[in-house]
Amino acid sequence: MATHLQVKDIYSIDEKSFPYVYEQNVTVPLNDGQAGKIRCNVYRPKTSGPVPVLVTYGPYGKDIHYKDFHGKSFAEVNEEHHSAHSAWETPDPGFWTGHGYAIVRADERGLGQSPGFLDTMSRGTSECFFDLVEWASEQSWSSGKVGLLGISYYAGSQWRVAARQPKGLAAIIPWEGMSDYYRDRCRHGGIFSNAFIRFWWERQVITNQYGRPGRAARNWGPDTLEGDLDEDVLARNRRDQNIDNRDNHFRDDPYYASREYDMADIKVPLLTVGNWGGILLHLRGNIEGYVNAGSDLKYLRFVTGRHDLPFYYKEEVEVQRSFLDAFLKGDDRVGWSVKGKLPPIDLVLRKGDVGFNNAEAEKSFPRRTEWEWPIARTKYTKFYLTSARELLPEPPSESTPPSKLSYRALGTLDDPSLVQFQTPAFAEETEITGNVVAHLNVSVSADRLGPVPTDIDLFVTLRHLSPAGNEVLYTGTAGDAVPLTKGWLRVSLRHVNASHPKHRPWLPHRDYYSTDVQPVIPGEVYPVDVEVWPTNVVVEKGGKLVFEVASGDTQGSGIFQHNDPTDRYIFLQPLKIFGDRSSD
Repeated sequence: MATHLQVKDIYSIDEKSFPYVYEQNVTVPLNDGQAGKIRCNVYRPKTSGPVPVLVTYGPYGKDIHYKDFHGKSFAEVNEEHHSAHSAWETPDPGFWTGHGYAIVRADERGLGQSPGFLDTMSRGTSECFFDLVEWASEQSWSSGKVGLLGISYYAGSQWRVAARQPKGLAAIIPWEGMSDYYRDRCRHGGIFSNAFIRFWWERQVITNQYGRPGRAARNWGPDTLEGDLDEDVLARNRRDQNIDNRDNHFRDDPYYASREYDMADIKVPLLTVGNWGGILLHLRGNIEGYVNAGSDLKYLRFVTGRHDLPFYYKEEVEVQRSFLDAFLKGDDRVGWSVKGKLPPIDLVLRKGDVGFNNAEAEKSFPRRTEWEWPIARTKYTKFYLTSARELLPEPPSESTPPSKLSYRALGTLDDPSLVQFQTPAFAEETEITGNVVAHLNVSVSADRLGPVPTDIDLFVTLRHLSPAGNEVLYTGTAGDAVPLTKGWLRVSLRHVNASHPKHRPWLPHRDYYSTDVQPVIPGEVYPVDVEVWPTNVVVEKGGKLVFEVASGDTQGSGIFQHNDPTDRYIFLQPLKIFGDRSSD
């Protein structure tokens, strides 16, 4: 194996084998002296005139077929989106070229066939994406109008490049895509969300690094056409997200600060699609992206179901086509391009217990449109915790003495430590849609002969019980069972910047700066507001809610656990105590 690879011309074109023209390993020049190269595949209709372009740019391998990346998922995808070049979380070339679009699918720099330094979700890679979008708008086969469409990574990257306003970008559809790297993905409430990052990095990213040997033998796309690199060279050619997110803690650390951008700089029409079950990664970002984007024409749609499948549902694809046709083809069949003609919010209402990971059953959930987010007629309602572990809509009397409930620190998904509070049965059907804030009064004490604890990590969950008393579980990202929603907070980062323009009573704004760190001293009681991610449920008459406070991950966390030993256990938390009569 080599320590350096000579970059060659590896371009090829096939105009006969497929229903579309297939150009492989097209090299895209990078501006401003950026190192490396971007290589993409181009799939375009066999037409003489220029067409609009849909662009994706990401790490999962432009040449790794969907069936090899995740065979079980591909088998469940709508067959209209099965083609010779289907790929995970991206628009299918067979379908979209058949509807008059070219597809440009690029390997991110340092991955697949694109040489260079691998630094996912960074400023540098977003600038490469900017160059790719502008390049796509300038090609002879391009109409000059570019759209972005994709799931997850291929959605999250859209926010950052759209804020840079590349020439030719006409519309974006970030489908289940986080918009805030720190808050949505890496550090929930300041706590390192390490388990998913490790899984994602080791299975889906470095396995496709440029120069990594043995990819073809593992059926993970073709080998790097220019050769293989030594392992030590591969390590030097990348930043490791596991290490970077473990070693950086605050948004003003250069690592996180370099990934920030202003959502108000996004001006293109956008349709952001969030999944109510995405309570540990993307949901918050889709909603906050809608709220904070500077676009005049912006829409927020909700879906349910697994992370991978709804994007390809026939009815959802028709929504995608209708939106993109309006802005890339000038064919507005419903009014997307006329401000105020369409309600910008399209909700799916989770009513009833239909089980989880059952796509057909979830299609029974009704839809409703709204004109604003949050819904203007929302009645923000307080519920109060009691020492009897109740969750009541009436405050305790002034004569009720403060009380506290205790639970062990450092619980885990396998050995949870928590307390739960339950509402009385609802007297009438009640819809809950929007943000949730948990105001808690918390304290910590040391074990006898134990070390002095220096912090508290709070993990809160909202659960739904049916009138029959059974917990109603919903479809999570990977098809697993999840509760209504979750929230987190590291108490040393409890400071709220109430003067920030993004601060709202229903969504406390935290800067998560290194200068925000406050002491946590045993015996002191600290009032904190925990941000709980947005949710939706229709609680039937006789149904109940359960509010849970824990010291670690609990049911519904799945692969999104927060259990890095250097992040969680460095604080030596032997016990947490919380609660008094003013908790709500």
